[in-house]
Amino acid sequence: MYLSFLRKHVMLLLLAIVSTMLYLVDYLIIGNSRDIVSSFLGNLAFLPVYVIFVTLMVEQIMKERERQTILRKLNMVIGVFFSEVGNHLLKELSNYVIISTDLRRELQVTGHWNDEDFRRALTYLQTHDLSIDCSGCNKQQLKDFLLSRRSFLVGLLENQNLLEHEEFTDLLWAVFHLVEELDARVSLDDMSNNDVDHINGDIKRAFGYLSREWVLYMQHLKKDYPYLFSLAVRLNPMVDNPDPLVY
Repeated sequence: MYLSFLRKHVMLLLLAIVSTMLYLVDYLIIGNSRDIVSSFLGNLAFLPVYVIFVTLMVEQIMKERERQTILRKLNMVIGVFFSEVGNHLLKELSNYVIISTDLRRELQVTGHWNDEDFRRALTYLQTHDLSIDCSGCNKQQLKDFLLSRRSFLVGLLENQNLLEHEEFTDLLWAVFHLVEELDARVSLDDMSNNDVDHINGDIKRAFGYLSREWVLYMQHLKKDYPYLFSLAVRLNPMVDNPDPLVY
């Protein structure tokens, strides 16, 4: 710490000496002290403006670096979520979508996808009102899976960095609400039509957030982590029989 303090003051002293020497050279060449003093006062008058300008630039650069750091941490958290919960849940909930063939076709991400392909997939999810029917599905299997990941989901909700990502926070709340709804029911058999419709709405909400975030996450991997994207494509939950092997 002392060395850092010493270096700082030595640097200030050197800058002051250099400035003084330059003014002396200016005086020797021009020989007019009035012009030199006038120039010095002019520069001194603009000094606060320079300080403000430099401060704003440095502050903006620091904010941008901090934002990028937070985004990297967020993407790491999102990646862990999809590895532990998201991919399996996306595949599971897609079985609840009526006529899911079109959905699976639109989300058949390949290594050749570009930004236009990802935009098309997002547009499809935003413009198509997917119908959900859980009456003939194994809701107990879905309940057991989500309950086994409950503590993991609670841990994610406690992550302060997620406050910077409202869409992903909405996804976690939607999934967590679905967990609560399923856990609140002792039996998922012989449910009334109104109760089935209520669960359908919860599944639809969770699947809507989940599918959108999954597409955005795949786009992020494609751009920044091609090696992770390659594995994610091979393990695409929208494929009937995903295979991690490279042929």
